Amino acid sequence: MGIVSSLPSLTGAKRLVIKIGSALMVDPQQAAPRHEWLDSVVADIAFLRERGVQVCVVSSGAIALARYRLGLVDGTLRLAEKQAAASVGQVLLAQAWAEALERHGMTASQILLTAEDTEERQRYLNGRATIQTLLELGCVPVINENDTIATAEIRFGDNDRLAARIAQMIGADQLVLLSDIDGLYESDPRSNPAAVHLPVIERLTREIMAMGGNPPPGYPSGGMRTKLLAAVMATQSGCAMVIAQGAMKHPLCAVMEGERCSWFLAAEEALTVRQ
Repeated sequence: MGIVSSLPSLTGAKRLVIKIGSALMVDPQQAAPRHEWLDSVVADIAFLRERGVQVCVVSSGAIALARYRLGLVDGTLRLAEKQAAASVGQVLLAQAWAEALERHGMTASQILLTAEDTEERQRYLNGRATIQTLLELGCVPVINENDTIATAEIRFGDNDRLAARIAQMIGADQLVLLSDIDGLYESDPRSNPAAVHLPVIERLTREIMAMGGNPPPGYPSGGMRTKLLAAVMATQSGCAMVIAQGAMKHPLCAVMEGERCSWFLAAEEALTVRQ
């Protein structure tokens, strides 16, 4: 597999997609966004934009925010309850991002997508044109799956793969998955403290994909498995991807300063958008 001497740099990206999960975005004790943490992420985004990097965010958290507001805290939600919670939560999530970005002189936009929007050609082209125009106008698009209408048959199922699809759509050259783990290990470090961390993955071999394991108990998707599937999508389209620990403040600056993470290098021969 080998370790290369030169790794991608976030400040060297032209277009960067950042994915943030619910566990990072929402404080379950306060039933609210983690405002101080979010402000640190937005400060990192401002730092990158000052260096000419266009930034797009894929943010989870809508359903998690609304569960507390609607009293749907206990048990597994029915599909209709998830869709209702998403409808309420998207307002709360968009407000949190808009306020945080505005404090740093940036304008947020909100885009909600389903899997069909990225697979049906005309919708795909319309979505790509909208996101590209927003970036050119200096906005920070904040994207999430449209859980208010998505069903089990048409939804992405996780925002890791949605983020990779967005990276493909807009021709991003780097994708950051902020996670509760600092990268890929040869085995699960929670059950094996001696598990070896992999800082650089040049090719997604069968052995690498097998390290993803199964989704966490009680979840149909998620965990390292979906991150590796996202890596396949991103790297094959010429986009480097990094899995990094997101819980600390200023997680993007931490990556830039050499904090431990896992880089997946872009394929040398990238597929075309149509492929």
